[in-house]
Amino acid sequence: QYTNKNPRRDHTLSLSLSSLSLNQENMGTFQASSMLCCSVSSSMRCRREMTRATINLAKLGTNSPSLPKLGTYRGLIEELDLRIEKSCNSPINTKIGTRNDTNVADQVMMTKLYAIMEAVADRVEMHQNMGEQRNNWNSLLLASINAITLTAATMSGIAATIGAIGAPLVALKLSSTLMYLAATGMLLIMNKIQPSQLVEEQRNAARLFKQIHAQIETAISIGTPSGVGDVKEFMERVLALDKAYPLPLLGTMLDKFPSTVEPAVWWPKQLRREGKEIGEKMDRNGWNGKLEEEMREIVGVLKRKDEAEYLRLDEKALKVNKVLAISGPLLTGLAAVGSACVGLPSLGSWPAVLGCVAGALASVVNMFEHGGQVGMVFEMYRSNAGFFRLMEESIESNLKERDVERRENGELFEMKVALQLGRSPSELKDLAASSSRKGEAIQEFASKLF
Repeated sequence: QYTNKNPRRDHTLSLSLSSLSLNQENMGTFQASSMLCCSVSSSMRCRREMTRATINLAKLGTNSPSLPKLGTYRGLIEELDLRIEKSCNSPINTKIGTRNDTNVADQVMMTKLYAIMEAVADRVEMHQNMGEQRNNWNSLLLASINAITLTAATMSGIAATIGAIGAPLVALKLSSTLMYLAATGMLLIMNKIQPSQLVEEQRNAARLFKQIHAQIETAISIGTPSGVGDVKEFMERVLALDKAYPLPLLGTMLDKFPSTVEPAVWWPKQLRREGKEIGEKMDRNGWNGKLEEEMREIVGVLKRKDEAEYLRLDEKALKVNKVLAISGPLLTGLAAVGSACVGLPSLGSWPAVLGCVAGALASVVNMFEHGGQVGMVFEMYRSNAGFFRLMEESIESNLKERDVERRENGELFEMKVALQLGRSPSELKDLAASSSRKGEAIQEFASKLF
């Protein structure tokens, strides 16, 4: 009766209920995406019952002209229900950021390489600082010892000109003798540690550590580290370099006057490394019989000419340094004796001559040894000989490896050897051909750098 008497109110009521059901449906749709499947299912049943009730209420007013629009809303509601059912039936992915074991291992390996690179950078800084400090030692000790020696020689000469026994003569003699003795002691220490040679050692160590740092950066940037092998190799190279060029003086300092001259060795025992692929896989990894023969000839030239020549020069530098290291303290010691004997009538003028001349000669010898940095020259020749020894071992280790796939790429290796010797690949081939024809009679050196 209510509906028949008030058709407009009935129509308005049905539309309001329809709108209310649609709003509730939309709100339920947004909430369903963030709830678990069980909650979504229960709420969906409730919404279906409400939807059916709303549609049934809407059907009561069949004479309303706007009722056909409810079919569109009904289709929309059914489509939303189907989507909710699909989302409820689909499994929830709880695996967030899962990584496989390979990625984890690669990340650990890269972390180790970065740790080694940081340690290498720290060593570069330490060796540079130590090199500057020992360079200051060389310049300051040289200037101080020469000043003391020349002052003592001057005082010895003045004492000889007094010609009388008294307080001035004793003071001059005593002062000159003490200064000569102090210079002798300082020269003994300076000749023992050879500051110029220490500077060259630290300079070489800093350069080689920078080289390792650059190689690690290259391996990381191009993304071709071979895993544990690279980490182990870099670790061994760092430790071998620490042993070859130690930082402390006491206990681990290198012998500055060895009995036999040997090339410097700053690398570990050669490791057989698997070759890395470069672009497309090449036939025999870039190696052939001609290239192997070329490398053998290069090794022969390095041994006969370059390494032998630098070892010969190293022996000469060592002999000169030994003579100078002995002569300096000996001359200052003789000058101290002569200065102490100045004024003795039985010896005449010889003590004064010895005190002045020996002191002047000691200053010249000291200037030539430490000002000329003979110890640095010795270490430089020793390092150059070690550089050629390293090249020989690197080439031989590749040639001894029978599996060419485990060698370094042939073309890349040839280019590296050519660059290290200051030659182009074509010049390297010409050198190998000349060595093959002339043998030991070849006069040309392999390296054009030193």
